[in-house]
Amino acid sequence: MRRVILTFVVVQLAMSPAFAQAVPELPFQSVPDPLTLPDDIHFGEVAGVAVNSKGHVFVFSRGNSTGPAYMATASQLLEFDANGKFVREIGKNLYAWSYAHAVRIDKDDNIWIVDKGSDVILKMNPQGRVVWVFGRKGEASHFQVPPDYASTLAGLLQRAGAAVTMPANNNPRNPVPVHRDNAFNQPTDVAWDSQGNSYFTDGYVNSRVGKANARGEWVASWGSLGNGPGQFDTPHGVAVSPKDEVYVADRGNRRIQVFDTGGKFIRQFTIDVPVDVNRGKITYGTDNPDAKTGSQAPGAPDALCMTPGPNPVLFVGDLYPSRIYKVSLEGKLLGVYGQPGRNLGEFGWIHAIACPSENEIWVGELINWRVQKLVTKGAGTR
Repeated sequence: MRRVILTFVVVQLAMSPAFAQAVPELPFQSVPDPLTLPDDIHFGEVAGVAVNSKGHVFVFSRGNSTGPAYMATASQLLEFDANGKFVREIGKNLYAWSYAHAVRIDKDDNIWIVDKGSDVILKMNPQGRVVWVFGRKGEASHFQVPPDYASTLAGLLQRAGAAVTMPANNNPRNPVPVHRDNAFNQPTDVAWDSQGNSYFTDGYVNSRVGKANARGEWVASWGSLGNGPGQFDTPHGVAVSPKDEVYVADRGNRRIQVFDTGGKFIRQFTIDVPVDVNRGKITYGTDNPDAKTGSQAPGAPDALCMTPGPNPVLFVGDLYPSRIYKVSLEGKLLGVYGQPGRNLGEFGWIHAIACPSENEIWVGELINWRVQKLVTKGAGTR
């Protein structure tokens, strides 16, 4: 049996004694062909998946790509009924569509989308009409909008043979971006507390969490680039517990941080499960079994979902080696499932998880361009 060391870090960042425990294999099975697509619609990289109160499944895919190969738009939102039958495409030709990142459903079955490419987060009603807009898409007449940062353009010009003086520390986070209310820089996810406040992970560049109240008014934000408490390196997902504790998947720092609703750091925990490199073959990239930091380190939380109800658990997915972890809200590892690969029960870059219950979860994959439905063996399927 594989072993796990789960390390807790308290508010003062004093390390409590590490402990080892057996890691049970979660008794999931992958349901073949859970969703039926029309002949003329195809999934691209599946960036987001969500389930509403009726059991309808929403998939935010980097499909329906249009435009030039460089800076093409890649966002398409599709709905399926509880039996996996295609219902509709939502928001066709919507101005926000640029590069899909996440879809979430709130308690009232409103549909929220996070588009990383347009820097926009939308609240849509259940009928699929836009109700609120957070952020603003870069104007088509402007040149320097993502991904046309100076760092990106400098590399392109240099490879084209132009004489370019490359800036020091050449990346979109240099200089450190100025945080602005109601504006994002490659956002990643959204969640809500019991009072209807919204929490946004503003993720790849701004490295912060934003908050809006139940009226949609911007309230505050917290966080900056770094690895200290309350700092982030690509906050990639967010979920809120029944106690209104805000869980943030701090992917680049390979940890999950927990805050109160005002942004005060409470605790953090790390998932550390040894990788068996002989179990499955990764579908993209290189093996990195011993990494302790970075977005492709084992256990780095790429996808985050909290089950509903008064006693929830977390399901967490990583890019490498592409496994699913079931974790208590205190950070105790309850089980692990999957391995890298292309077949059912195997994964290639887990990017999204929807968890209507502990016995049913939906997983969106980037590299395999698909959605898998996982159910507990013996629990029945629909």
